This record gives sequence, structure tokens and C-alpha cells, in this order.
Amino acid sequence: MKSMRILWKRLVKDGETCTRCGDTGNELKAAVAKLAAALRPLGIEPVLETQEIDGTTFKANAAESNRVWIAGKSIEEWLGANVGMNRCCSVCGDSDCRTLEVGGRTYETIPEEQFIKAGLMAASQMIASASSPAEGTTSRSSPASGAKQCPPTSAQAKDGCCE
Repeated sequence: MKSMRILWKRLVKDGETCTRCGDTGNELKAAVAKLAAALRPLGIEPVLETQEIDGTTFKANAAESNRVWIAGKSIEEWLGANVGMNRCCSVCGDSDCRTLEVGGRTYETIPEEQFIKAGLMAASQMIASASSPAEGTTSRSSPASGAKQCPPTSAQAKDGCCE
């Protein structure tokens, strides 16, 4: 089976996360289970990895909390979505937290169907790449916003390229 890496980053403070991140995590886990069943016949296995963001990292860049990467691209890139920020809750302190705007609708908790849509798009690209003559090569386009792309491994992410 070919792995499709899904990385979810969120603030964790004293073992707790905010309701927004907690609910997004539940939606993401449900989506990964459905994607696993749908993609198994295609030889693709979604693998969910979670990464905790500490308070210092969160204060430096709150938009990195509740962020999801699927097969090396952010969910906003897959969905053509915009990222916003608004007030959250006590775990996040006085900081605004990440929202996602898709098709004119703003989500504080990212719903399961958005993860499934992005996951299917990623799987489609994986299948197309596997059957192309330039097998083994990948291209990465940088988003219009100029934001850095997350690397394909956790070790590289921990080295700070996504900050």
C-alpha cells in the first residue's frame, strides 16, 4: 500500500486543546476512516499523524494551529480555500484562531466532508503521478500567498520550515 500522509497540527496546553481543534480532530478521524475504506481498493492508505504546537509557537504564529496537510499540501490549497482568524476560547488565550473559508462559508471546525474532498483530490493526484512517464518525480507549486509549504516528513517540520 502507498501511504497518503495526513498531518494535523494544533495547540496543546497542559494536555488540553480548544473545542475548535478538538472537534476538528474528531471530524478528521472520521474522514480518515472513510478515506481508508474508499482508497483501500486503489492501494492507498491514509496515515494520520498529529503534531502538538506549544504555547510559544502558537503565540508566534497562531495560524499554524488546527492546520492540516494532506499528501504534502495544505487543505486550503487542495480546496482553494482562504484562511481567516477569529476569537476562540480559554486554551488559546487572547489570540485569534484559525478558520477556513470554502465557497463563501467560514468554518471554525473543519467538517469531515471537506477532509474527504481534499483526500480524494490528493489520492487522484497520487494515482495520476504513479501512471505518468515521469514517475518518482514530484512538483510543488508555491501558493499565491507566498506561504512556505510543509515538508513531507515530521522531522523536517520540527526543524521549523513551517513556521
